[in-house]
Amino acid sequence: MASWSGWVPLIGAEVPRLPGVYLVRQGESGPLVYAGLAGERQGEGLRGRLRRYTSGKALASGLGEAVFDRALADATWLRERLEEAEDGRPMRATGWGKAALAWADLHVCWAITESGAEAEVLERRVLAVEAVDWWNRAR
Repeated sequence: MASWSGWVPLIGAEVPRLPGVYLVRQGESGPLVYAGLAGERQGEGLRGRLRRYTSGKALASGLGEAVFDRALADATWLRERLEEAEDGRPMRATGWGKAALAWADLHVCWAITESGAEAEVLERRVLAVEAVDWWNRAR
């Protein structure tokens, strides 16, 4: 289907500034959970897209939203955030986003494409794999 990089932890990943598709799995060898794409993004490509997530600034879109929804459903994770607020250490929204990503323990790999349009085609092909319980919202 495409030439994919090796798997690396999402937080701290050195990702190219090129268009492409990224795959996400939960845990170092866990199941695939998400597929996404990045176009040219003002010269930032995949790196720009994934950095939006790791910065905590993408709580309401794509992977950030999928992770945050799952973290909010974990009573232990939510209780920890509540304890922080009760102890006078409330976090900003970006902090919650970063905490959710750390909780999810995500790993990523990617395939480079020639353009954003090619990335869209590859992403559709990847998401067509029905054996995966994708976190992506239906498109």
